[in-house]
Amino acid sequence: MDDPDVVIDETVVDEECITGVAGDVGVTRIITRVAARADVKYVYTILEEMERSARVRGTGIARRTPQSICQKIYDGKAVIAVTAGGDWVGFSYIEAWSGGQFVSNSGLIVNPAYRGGGVATVIKNHIFRLSCSRYPAAKVFSITTGEAVKKMNTRLGFQPVSYSEITRDEKFWDQCRQCVNYSKLQSESRQRCLCTAMLYDPRQDGITKTSITLKKVFSK
Repeated sequence: MDDPDVVIDETVVDEECITGVAGDVGVTRIITRVAARADVKYVYTILEEMERSARVRGTGIARRTPQSICQKIYDGKAVIAVTAGGDWVGFSYIEAWSGGQFVSNSGLIVNPAYRGGGVATVIKNHIFRLSCSRYPAAKVFSITTGEAVKKMNTRLGFQPVSYSEITRDEKFWDQCRQCVNYSKLQSESRQRCLCTAMLYDPRQDGITKTSITLKKVFSK
C-alpha cells in the first residue's frame, strides 16, 4: 500500500478505535484496542519487526524478550492494532519507572504494509490514554530522534525537557546500551544525546486539557 488514507471515527467505543485504510481493494478496517491474552500469538512477529526496523534505521534497541512482551499483554499494559480479519497492524506498550513516578510508552511499531496512513498516531493516542488511566499521577515521557514521534508527542501535550527531568532509573538507562550512540550518552554523563526528551506532566496539564486533546486526536 502506498500512502493509504486513514479515516478515524469520531468516537471510541468500548475502548476500541476503529479506522479504515483505503487500498487498491477497498477499505481495510483496523481495530486498535488494549491487547488481550489471545494476542500473544503476534509476539514473535512484533519482535521481528522491531529488530528489522532498528537495523534499517541504523540504531540499536533495548532487547525485549518474548516473555516480557507477553507479560505486558497479560497485565493489560499493551495496545495492539489488528485488521478485522486478524492480521497484525501495530503495537505499543507501557513501562513504569522509578516506582511508578514515570511512565514511558515503548515499542511503538507498525507493520510496513500499513505505514504512511496514520496508524502510528492512532496507536500512540491509545497507549497515551491507557498510560493516563493506569498511572494517573505519573509523568509520561519519551526520548526519540524521530520527527513524526515528536509531532505526535507535541499534539498530546508533551514538552521538550532536559534528561535530568525524566526518570533516573538505572534499568531505563541500561536499555540504551544497545544504541549505536551509547558512548556519546555516557560521555555526556547521561545529560544529553541525539534523542530529544519529551515529558507530559498531568499536574501541569490538568484533566480538562487532556480530555480536549484526546477528543481532537480521535476525531477529524
